[in-house]
Amino acid sequence: MGKKQNKNSELTSTHHWFFVDIIASSDTALTVQEQKKKVSTLVKTIENSKTIKESILSDLEILPTGDGMAIGFQDSAEKTMLLAIEVHRALKKYNKAKSKKNQINLRIGLDTGPAYFLEGLGGGTIFWGPGIIMAKRVMDLCGTDNILASDRIGKDLRKLSEGNKTTMRPIGKYNFKHGESAVIYNIYGKNFGNKNVPKRGKELKKKETEHDQKKPKFEFNEVEIKLDVKDPKTMLTSHVWKWDLTNVTNNPLNHLFYSLVGDSPKDISDMNLRITDKNKDELEILSIEKDKPTEKEFFVKLNKPLGKNQKGVFKLEYDWEEPDRVFEYVLPAKCKKFRYVFSMPKGIKIKNRILEIVKELGYKTRADPPPKIKFLKNKTEITWETADKRKTNPYDSFEFQW
Repeated sequence: MGKKQNKNSELTSTHHWFFVDIIASSDTALTVQEQKKKVSTLVKTIENSKTIKESILSDLEILPTGDGMAIGFQDSAEKTMLLAIEVHRALKKYNKAKSKKNQINLRIGLDTGPAYFLEGLGGGTIFWGPGIIMAKRVMDLCGTDNILASDRIGKDLRKLSEGNKTTMRPIGKYNFKHGESAVIYNIYGKNFGNKNVPKRGKELKKKETEHDQKKPKFEFNEVEIKLDVKDPKTMLTSHVWKWDLTNVTNNPLNHLFYSLVGDSPKDISDMNLRITDKNKDELEILSIEKDKPTEKEFFVKLNKPLGKNQKGVFKLEYDWEEPDRVFEYVLPAKCKKFRYVFSMPKGIKIKNRILEIVKELGYKTRADPPPKIKFLKNKTEITWETADKRKTNPYDSFEFQW
């Protein structure tokens, strides 16, 4: 893998940077030959990748770093992500036949930025600059097999396709040396990346704990939960949550916190997750706090903060299989009116039971008033709402059975 020489040292050139190294490659438990083999395997894997083979080598800037390398692409930011995914998938196959000691695990950082080209010892060209520096700093945040991207390259890549949006997830702001910070994106999917969020460098607000962040700063005017069963065999259900709320604090409301629970293991990228405001503009997921098979928690950034007493309407949509035919909803704030709408294709027997959960006393009671049921042309519909003038309190819970 070669690189062109004789750059003009007075000019900069913007590149898209891929920075990789091998985790624990210098482990003293490994012999020098074993360490060398790991580095050699990584180099060959990169050389044999489709991304590199389809690139013009003379247009690449390549800097070996001992147990890894930095590669600068001139033509496409997306090549950094494609190369990371290719290398991960190839090494996943490689690792299956190896003992744990001889497996190769990586950390990869991506960024876009300019480079300065200077004459090195012996007349060769060396390069350095903000882009490659940030790619290295992003890589240093990584845990085992993380692929992380800076906000600078992450925003651009997410705009290219819906696939990139589900593959690249913002995980919050991280701190670097010299007081710098940036929002970081975690890249993962089938056989590449690591969905676990790294803790190193994670920025936490000094006077705001995680509990305080999740504590609601609003009250609901109305909440409407709609469940529509799309496939009775799997109980694939479309969920739509409408939140009509008002900011009741003196501080601007900048984000919302959502907590989802389902019956079946589900990757968040397969949920068709979408959050919009009253203008039907999509909201960005700011960070994913929990991504367990049956539990998801995340913060969503508002497109425009709500000031004191300002009202906002937001809609959350997602799909999830519910084979247990039970859905529990916990109200995160006070609510003036709560409404539930459920529909099932015609001909499927329905239990039609709604319970209010009194957790402090450890029992459930039938909700009042009773739900209404309609037998329509193509479906059965159940509707229920809280009694007039009844205000629910934070953490009031309801269980819907069908």
